Amino acid sequence: MRDARWSAAALYRAVWRWHFYAGLICAPFLIILAVTGAIYLFNDEINDFVYPDLRFVPSAQGAVPLSAMAAAALAAYPDGKVTRIDTPKGEGRSVELFVTPQQGAPRRVFVDPGTGRVLGSYVYTRTLVGFADVAHGSLMLGTFGDAVVELAACWGFILIVTGLYLWWPRPGMGIAGVLVPRFSLRGRAFWKEWHAAIGLWTAVLVMFLILTGLPWASVWGDLLRRGTDFAGIGYPVSHRGHGASITSTTVKQATDGAGPWTTENAPAPESAAPQSAAPQPAVPESDPHAHHGAAMAPAAQAESQAIGVDAVAQVAAAHGMAGPYRMNLPRNPTAAYIVFSYPDQPEGQRTLYVDQYSGRVLDDVRFADYGIAAKAVELGVQLHMGNYFGRLNQIVMLIPCLGIIFLSITGPYMWWRRRPRGRLAAPRALAAPTLRTLVLLILALAIPFPLAGASLLLCLALDGAIRALRHPRAA
Repeated sequence: MRDARWSAAALYRAVWRWHFYAGLICAPFLIILAVTGAIYLFNDEINDFVYPDLRFVPSAQGAVPLSAMAAAALAAYPDGKVTRIDTPKGEGRSVELFVTPQQGAPRRVFVDPGTGRVLGSYVYTRTLVGFADVAHGSLMLGTFGDAVVELAACWGFILIVTGLYLWWPRPGMGIAGVLVPRFSLRGRAFWKEWHAAIGLWTAVLVMFLILTGLPWASVWGDLLRRGTDFAGIGYPVSHRGHGASITSTTVKQATDGAGPWTTENAPAPESAAPQSAAPQPAVPESDPHAHHGAAMAPAAQAESQAIGVDAVAQVAAAHGMAGPYRMNLPRNPTAAYIVFSYPDQPEGQRTLYVDQYSGRVLDDVRFADYGIAAKAVELGVQLHMGNYFGRLNQIVMLIPCLGIIFLSITGPYMWWRRRPRGRLAAPRALAAPTLRTLVLLILALAIPFPLAGASLLLCLALDGAIRALRHPRAA
């Protein structure tokens, strides 16, 4: 077997064999990713339809203070702690407060900003959108599930590439059945041509969907973030010190991942110990870099205690940050307020870090400060989630989701129809790849997709062991 020539026919059969195994194993996970992704594309629309009494409120001229809304939420859940406040996304919308009780699952409490009345609450993971969100990222299995999702996504990309290779027209083939499937066919031939055509039509969008989703993956995303930061094209190096004391806590840890991808691994700033000092004006200096200085909140009259959410809202307004934004409250006495502006167009992203005692703005990071790679990732994330250009963006991203579902069903269906009863019937290899071919193949996968490369190495070792057991003399 090892002496057989690694011909074009042998290569085609080998690619088909890898495509077969990868497709059969990954199909269930790709279906889950596609279905949950399609649901999350329309998360606002679904939540508006299911929970209109929580998300819509009568328009009002003014709004009660955020502190009053937080007090109302805690009155409904007296054993809880408010960790985040999301201001309304538009007129006639409610305020969403994240409340963590001493026991039980975290709740999202909705409050009418005009009256301060609690409208109700839910546990996010028990909603359709919440379930889809968590399942899409980790299959509800935590870190292990995150790794499985990353593997499935990487192999999904490889499936598209190998599928295009298998589809590539051979000499003598016409356009019929290559670009356009023939309706006259029946049985497995019919599904084979439709499988190939749908794969071709959606290939670019599917690969884009996978590549723009991978920055959130544990291994791939962490390597990308570290690489871009090291190269100076990710999170801005000039903002890493925040002009204040920092800890080993990352922004992701301090906010439960509420902010932009670019900020997640950045060190969270630390509030200074309370000092007796006269409060300073909250209006920032005309210098655009004055946020690195010491603009103080007017509500910092009692420096021995935290200034509160109302003062932080004043600081944000004084620095030109209008709603909607996500205000993350300090989790401990040394932490700082972290306020994110996270619009559908990432060019408007902004992060304010505010000292919880003095109201001093520790740092002000904007999209313009990001490196070129971070900007590209943030743009890709918003396109991936269907946010950037509204309804059309959602529809465009729905197409690859539907394509993945179709391909993940028709592939196993064709195998099921052709396989002899009781047999796997995988495509037989015509020749064993040479060591050089194996090394090049593993490197080609491991460089762009480290986890997929590691899994391929494991599969090849397992395949070699099976071959040795079946053909001890040839091994």
